[in-house]
Formats: sequence, structure tokens, C-alpha cells
Amino acid sequence: MPLRGDGSPARLLVVDDEESLADLLVEALSFQGYDVTAARSGTEALASLEKVRPDLVILDVNMPGLDGFGVADRMRASGDETPIIFLTARTAPSDLRDGFGSGGDDYLMKPFRLEELSLRVSAVLRRTIGKESPSTRGGDTVAVADLILDLSAHQVTRDGKTIDLSPTEFRLLRYLAANTGRVVSKSELLRQVWGYDFDTESSLAETYVFYLRRKLDKLGPRLIHTVRGVGYMLRPPQA
Repeated sequence: MPLRGDGSPARLLVVDDEESLADLLVEALSFQGYDVTAARSGTEALASLEKVRPDLVILDVNMPGLDGFGVADRMRASGDETPIIFLTARTAPSDLRDGFGSGGDDYLMKPFRLEELSLRVSAVLRRTIGKESPSTRGGDTVAVADLILDLSAHQVTRDGKTIDLSPTEFRLLRYLAANTGRVVSKSELLRQVWGYDFDTESSLAETYVFYLRRKLDKLGPRLIHTVRGVGYMLRPPQA
């Protein structure tokens, strides 16, 4: 189990208005050694963030009042980059894709296996807990056509215009850019970007590529291309 920098257990905040599920998750994750707090609503979740300072939020989407996407939007607007795993019963791709505008790191469709959630929690924490933003030599940049990634500042511009990306979107784009001209499979992205070294049927990579592509394509010709049945490739526009 990933530990905090001071050796204490990672702190998780579970947010779900379904009491029985929230209690089950608290019990299961506490048994694994995590320090787990539950919130029953979006409003309670925002208050708990200040008190708990969690390392990861497990956030139900479908809550009355302030839903999970709304909570995530407020977190990101305030500069809170705590990783989020969404729990959702929504199945429409547009619902999921729109939700990732809130900066979620992953999502699980209900019903899900506790083992699957546990694996994903561990993978996210291994990547994020106790670590500052990855350090790189000052001034390091990657350029593909008019797309420029400033690795030290974690900033992206295209045609001179800044593109607002979540930390996960930045990691995805950085990996694709580092492999410009090469087809990268979905399983490779899950392994290299999300740290998933286990088999999963997650459509996470597809969802994030869709969202990232939508942001990039607003400012110029398509850069991220789908190679059907294989994966994705980032390359400069063809002349």
C-alpha cells in the first residue's frame, strides 16, 4: 500500500449518497490500511476536503444537489489537484467525456468489483502520493508542428495560444509527443500514463484521447490520429 511521505497511511475521501455502498467502501479500504473518511453529499465533500486533506477522492457522480462533476469542477477551480476516481452508473459516452472536463483521473462503472477499485486506487497513489510535480531540467520543451509542451512549467501552447490541461491530460500528451510518429496502444497508455500494470477493460485511454483531441483540434489541424484496432499516433499535419 502506498504511504504518505511521513510514513503514515494514505488518506482517502469516499463520497457517495448511497449509505450502504459508502460504508462498504470505507470498511474494505480501511481493512487494507488506508485512512478513510466518508461524505454523503457534494456539499459535505467540499467541507471534508478542508478537514481531511485527502490524497485521493473516490467520488460518486450521481448525487442529488451538487453532483460529483460539480464537486470536481469546484475543486479544480480552487486549484485543488487531488486525484479523483469517479464512480458512475452513467453509460452514455458523452456523459463520461464531459465529466472529464472536471479533471478526473479515472472512473469505474457501477457495479464494480472491490478488487478492481483497490487496484486502481493503489495505481493512482503510487503515481501521485508524496511526489511533487515531476522535475525536469529548466526550459525543456517538446515541439510537434505548432504544438509546444513546456515540461518544466507543465504548460502547453498551440499556435501561440495556451491550452488548459489537467495533470493527467498533460501526462498523456507528453507521452504521445515523446513517441511522435509511433503508434501507441491503449494498453501501453494505461501502463505508462496511469501506471496500470494489471489487465482491465477500462475505456480510460479512449475517453482521455477524445477529450484531449477536442482541446487541441480547436486550434488547428488534427494531431492525434486513431489507428483502428491498434492505438493512437501523434504526428504533424501532412502537407
